[in-house]
Parts: sequence; C-alpha cells; structure tokens
Amino acid sequence: MENIQPIVANEIEKERINQLKFPDHKVLTKSEDIKRLQNALHQATSLGNLSKHKVQIYFEDSEGLKCVNTTVWAITEHNIMLKSGMSIPIHRIHDVKLL
Repeated sequence: MENIQPIVANEIEKERINQLKFPDHKVLTKSEDIKRLQNALHQATSLGNLSKHKVQIYFEDSEGLKCVNTTVWAITEHNIMLKSGMSIPIHRIHDVKLL
C-alpha cells in the first residue's frame, strides 16, 4: 500500500493574495495533472456562481505553498478570479478541493 502524504500549506486570507509575488514558471508539468486541474477549476467556478460554494485552493507563490478557502467567480485564460478583484495565476495552482 502506497503512503500518500497530505498537502501541507500555509493558509492565508484571500485579501492578502494581491500582495503575493508569483514566479513565471508552472508548478504542474504533466498533461494529466493540468487537465485534472482545469476540470476542478471549471467545477469550482460553476459551484461558485450557482451556490456560492467555497473551495480550498492550493497554490505556490515565491515563498512557498499556500492555501485559501474562497469562492471562484471566473476563469480567464491565465487567472482565476476571486471576490473583490483578487486573482491567482492558473500556472501557480497545484490543486483545488471542494469544501
């Protein structure tokens, strides 16, 4: 049986996201991981718009892995849009989990 380690990330408030610095390189490189993330982001956006359902987003800024519990309002070509004009670059997101 494989020993799967939980993701350990520092939780932050969504209001602090615009203060973070995001490097240009991608955190996911495997095509199946990128496809899984895109599906999760589309599901999170649908749930956010239909029922204000929150998700936990695991992402990486220049200082390390972080997570935020929030509602996803929209997806653009390069970012996910959160409440109050906050955004996270898609290429820096590791995972999205439903709450």
